This record gives sequence, C-alpha cells and structure tokens, in this order.
Amino acid sequence: MERKTRQRDAVLAAIEHAGRALSPGEILALAQASVASLNLSTIYRHINALQEEARIVKVLLPGQAARFEAACGDDSARHGGAAHHHHHFHCNGCDRVYALHACPGSMQDLAPAGFVVAAHEITLRGLCADCGRSQAR
Repeated sequence: MERKTRQRDAVLAAIEHAGRALSPGEILALAQASVASLNLSTIYRHINALQEEARIVKVLLPGQAARFEAACGDDSARHGGAAHHHHHFHCNGCDRVYALHACPGSMQDLAPAGFVVAAHEITLRGLCADCGRSQAR
C-alpha cells in the first residue's frame, strides 16, 4: 500500500467526488485545485497504485481512451468476490462517461443457440442532462 500523501488524497478525492469516470487529464485538472504542483506523470503513478489497491477501476469503452472511476463500495462481498457489475452512459455532447448502476440481467437469450455468454458490457450513448438542456434552448 502506498503511503498517504496530499497528492494521493487529491487524486482519490477528484475521482470519488466527480460522480463519473474521468480521463487522466480531467483527474489532473480537478486534483490541481488541492495540490497545484501535480503533473500528469504523478497522476498516472497514483492511478496505478489506486487500481492495485482496488480503490478505483479502469473504464474502457470502444474507441475511447481509458477513464477511471471510484470502485463501488464493498459490493464484492455480496457478489461472491467479483467486482460490482454495472454499465455506462457516454454523452455524445460533452464526451463524459457516467456509471449506470443497473443491469438488464443475463444476455444468454440473445446469444446464438449453443453459445454460452460469459460476460457482457452495455454502453448507452446520447446526451447527458446538462447537454440535453443546452440543446433544448
């Protein structure tokens, strides 16, 4: 476990308080509000350490750079040791990614006969509330 520092605390706070998945650049901008001297290499070092500690998780969407979000509480104990399963919403307007803490369930019925679904990922795309409001004006 990495020792606790102001920089590490600023990075973790930025991710936890954002309420959405962030790019390293977004993490840097938010964390610099607390520790102005942060740079991108420091952000990547803390991202790697926080992933190893299971405090944050990487979010990968097709055609997008990796983003990072806070791990979802202690749900792993309730899911037999597995990480909390959820999906994401990608806003076409602002390019932000939000966690959707819901799942439609098994996708086995969608698979061809004889196939076995081991996992699934769903990404909804559209406009977030902020972009939807600004477009309606």
